[in-house]
Amino acid sequence: MEFGLNFFPDVSPEQKPARQYFSETLALAELADELGYSHVRMVEHHFHRYGGYSPNPLVFLAAAAQRTRRVRLITGAVLPVFNHPLKLAGEIAMVDAISGGRVEIGFARAFLPHEFERFGRSLDESRARFDEGVSAVTGLLTQRDFSFEGAFHSFPETTSLPRPTQSPAPPLWTAALSSEESFANAGRRGHHLMAIPLSGGKMRDLIAVYRDARRSAGHPGNGRVMLAFHLLCRQDHDQAVETARGPVNAYLESLTDAAGAWVSGTTSDDYPGYDKMITKLREDSFDAQLAAGTIWVGTPDRIVDQISAYRQEIGMFEEASLQVNFNSLPVDEARTTVELFAREVVPRVAHL
Repeated sequence: MEFGLNFFPDVSPEQKPARQYFSETLALAELADELGYSHVRMVEHHFHRYGGYSPNPLVFLAAAAQRTRRVRLITGAVLPVFNHPLKLAGEIAMVDAISGGRVEIGFARAFLPHEFERFGRSLDESRARFDEGVSAVTGLLTQRDFSFEGAFHSFPETTSLPRPTQSPAPPLWTAALSSEESFANAGRRGHHLMAIPLSGGKMRDLIAVYRDARRSAGHPGNGRVMLAFHLLCRQDHDQAVETARGPVNAYLESLTDAAGAWVSGTTSDDYPGYDKMITKLREDSFDAQLAAGTIWVGTPDRIVDQISAYRQEIGMFEEASLQVNFNSLPVDEARTTVELFAREVVPRVAHL
């Protein structure tokens, strides 16, 4: 198993100015590179403290490329529904060149109603726009003189420039949240899979759906599965728990606030059951997630046990993407976690 850092800004300007947030985050990316972490990853969201500091993750990854030498640089993820494929393909290849061929691209459907409203997109077109956008971007990256005729985007024969540094294109990922169709779609495309930990039985089943769909579509291998976890590592367990509790709860609150329209009347056939999912998330808490093993907090010994137990419960996944500077957590806490986890946890669990 490999471990990287997942940067997900969930702060407002009043909590932390953007200049400070990115200064701290780039320093953590540089530290991760020095300590042998596998990747750094940045989200795309808009207009809300839940992720809104990162409207274009490729901008951040281009900056991170100048502060690092080895780590992979991953979008986690870009949103085709809000980006024209001609522009997105060129930006991806540009960052691939700047980084010396280290970029990897995760795509996601988006799920926050306020973003769709402001961009003038219909929630009911979400899946169709995602499928079309990913197909168009993939074609532009892998082919010269590529033309496309779709319901939302059409263009004549075009050679997107610059061409990707990696051949035929950077590795591609699909982010999936909770529906079997999203997990199966990732497998059918032959993409790697990004997901957020759920209760063990359900996540085990969803990963199986992904791997089965990948094999059925004739793609070689099992693909790679990346799950995201909040992480705080300290030498004192009780202090770690008390330090992480408030920021994790604030993160959960920012998520449910951003997605609140799902429980106040918004519906879409492309998002069945999202009202129930967000309602359930509103009842979630740090303590519930810690008990379920879907966040990793404590001493190195405790975290080794948490990782081992979760891996045993859901089966194999290849990569953990770790949120270490979530919400209002001081950057010194994040730095301590990155250093202590690399020194005292990774050598004991990397073989899992």
